[in-house]
Amino acid sequence: MPASFQDRKAKILNELSTPDEQYQDLSPKGSVDEGIRELISEINALPQYVTTSSCAGRIAVYLEGAKGAKGGGQWLFTSHDPVDISDLTAAGALYQRFGLMQVGGAASPHDAADARFVHFKFEPMILHILTANLPAAQHAASAALQAGFRESGINGILDHAKDRQPPTPMVAVRSSGLAFDCIIGYQPSGDPEQCGGDVQPMVSEDYLRTVMGIANQRFKVNAERTERFMQALLRNANATPRG
Repeated sequence: MPASFQDRKAKILNELSTPDEQYQDLSPKGSVDEGIRELISEINALPQYVTTSSCAGRIAVYLEGAKGAKGGGQWLFTSHDPVDISDLTAAGALYQRFGLMQVGGAASPHDAADARFVHFKFEPMILHILTANLPAAQHAASAALQAGFRESGINGILDHAKDRQPPTPMVAVRSSGLAFDCIIGYQPSGDPEQCGGDVQPMVSEDYLRTVMGIANQRFKVNAERTERFMQALLRNANATPRG
């Protein structure tokens, strides 16, 4: 097993052992998603693998940044699990849940060029796995493809030649087939450095219920694919060379 891989894995596992209230990663949530913890544990228990980043899948409502400005966007709502909205029956309740202000109902911007749009997104699971060698990487990529994560593959090989150690490939597990993105609101033009101001809905609450239903259904398919990936990865994983 390459020493560079063992060192990296030890560091990552040490970070993952940090209590949730102290652990922070680069995602809006800031920690490992509950829905993917079992998969992460199973992968990291295998000597030739370690996860470097992950997302179990999510529903997100995002206000884009001002045009021509770097960043400046804002997360209005995120969930890494299906969302039950059956209790949001009062008028405007669903708008409020997603950070939209009901001012005269759905409307469209007068100037689309300057408006900042609100996107409703569903994003399926994505996972990056550092592997100890090429056979281990090929096995992980094959398991991902078999499970339905069609855009998966080996997307980078860390070269340790200067340290006289073999390369350690990175595998990305992902699929764009379940993802979707639709515009549901906007913020009128204003100061490009500010996120303030009312965020107006562009669609009805019935429409929001429909897209939420679609997202919840895709969470189910996403979970099924994730389970298939775990089973396919674990199958014969111990037969792959460990470096």
